[in-house]
Amino acid sequence: MAKEVKELLDRYHEDASEQDAEDIRADLPGMNRGPIADIWDKVTALWNLIADPRKGWASKALAIAALVYLISPIDAVPDFIPVLGLLDDVGVILSAAASLASELRDD
Repeated sequence: MAKEVKELLDRYHEDASEQDAEDIRADLPGMNRGPIADIWDKVTALWNLIADPRKGWASKALAIAALVYLISPIDAVPDFIPVLGLLDDVGVILSAAASLASELRDD
C-alpha cells in the first residue's frame, strides 16, 4: 500500500495546478473529521503554504499534491472505508508536512 500511495502522490505532484488550489479551497473544510481532525494543524499549514505568494512553486506543488490526495475520493484506500479510508491520507499529509517542514516554519 505504501508504494501505491507514493505513486499516486508523485502523480498528483507532477500534475499540480493552480486550479487544484480552487478545488482544495472548496472541499477541504469537509475533511476535518476522523483521524484527519487529529492532524488538522498540518492540513491548514499546507493550505497556508499554498496561499502564500512568497512560497515557491515546487513547495506549493507538493502541498497541493498532498491536499488533492486528501480530498480525492480516488486513493489507495477509499475514504468511505471507516477509519482505514483516511489513514492513508494521514500518512500523505504527515509525509508532505515533514518534507516541507522548513517551509512551514518559515514566515
